[in-house]
Amino acid sequence: MTIANRIFDIAVLPGDGIGPEVIEATMPLLEKLAHNAAYGFRFASYPAGAQHYKATGDALPEATFEAARAADAILFGAMGWPEIRYEDGTEIAPQLDLRVRLDLYAGVRPARVIPGVKLPLADPRAANIDLVVIRESTEGLFTSRGKGEVIEDREVRDTMVITRHGSERVHDFSFRLAERRHRTRGRPGAVTCVDKANVFRSMAFFRKIFDERAVRFPGVEARHNYIDATALDMIRKPWDYDVMVMENMYGDILSDLTAGLVGGMGMAPSGDVGDDHALFQPCHGSAPDIAGEGKANPTAMILSAAMMLDWLAERNGIDALAEDAMRIERAVDAVFASGTLKPFEFGGRDGTRAIAAAVASNL
Repeated sequence: MTIANRIFDIAVLPGDGIGPEVIEATMPLLEKLAHNAAYGFRFASYPAGAQHYKATGDALPEATFEAARAADAILFGAMGWPEIRYEDGTEIAPQLDLRVRLDLYAGVRPARVIPGVKLPLADPRAANIDLVVIRESTEGLFTSRGKGEVIEDREVRDTMVITRHGSERVHDFSFRLAERRHRTRGRPGAVTCVDKANVFRSMAFFRKIFDERAVRFPGVEARHNYIDATALDMIRKPWDYDVMVMENMYGDILSDLTAGLVGGMGMAPSGDVGDDHALFQPCHGSAPDIAGEGKANPTAMILSAAMMLDWLAERNGIDALAEDAMRIERAVDAVFASGTLKPFEFGGRDGTRAIAAAVASNL
């Protein structure tokens, strides 16, 4: 189904460091796609982040939050700065606040090999890596953020929280994603529950609910694996995995590892998705060491924008959005497959503008 002339309001939060640079490289691509298409965008930028906190004492202004909540989707650059911290020693991370306040419970972290990108694994089967880490993003160990108990400067306790509601919905999301990947990519659908159920009651509970929900999706294979064994498998046989669902902290760690399998954080997009809202951002951070130098690789941000188009397409029934999401992916593949561009993190000399321009020329 196609609905003509739908205009989407996109809240843009550029943030810190290289965040504004990769955002500025990506937005013209979206505007180019929307030109004469069945949809359009209204972009509006809002302040938030570590530098804003340093200047004002507020990392996420309420006006910014309200704009994000009212928007059709959120494009997020990068936030945080190592030297700018809260009084408890933790870093500024408005992205975590947005996940909780907007109930963005499914952290979607795809890792797909892009043709022409050198891979760290020598096994030729590594070229078949195409998996998705689903990170439950509203509870788990992250529930203790800002709440950890400090006992007389001799002991600290952070508590992991796993709820039935949170587990049911993230498992269902993962099974539905596997079904969709089976339809669109033609590969067998499988979801692996990654946990530590042999040690922690919380993880045994998480696994039990996974098994309960699995029976609702008979066309998808349900698997189990412990987090430590999965980390090993990411080196031994990551090409065997499809969708993996896990607790918040496990997903935080494992998604960095899977990004490394396909070229690094500069190649890794992500989305934080809820029932009513979604935020899309590159997996990398603000990279203060290269901020302002034009060296940032915008590929992860560009692919995150493609994820946004795909989410809007499914949510609104606009075929052109899904088609343009694929166009972005194909353009990125063509750029790197050609071998003509090499980002700085791969030892090359192609920066933000050159990579974005090459992708635009291949749309």
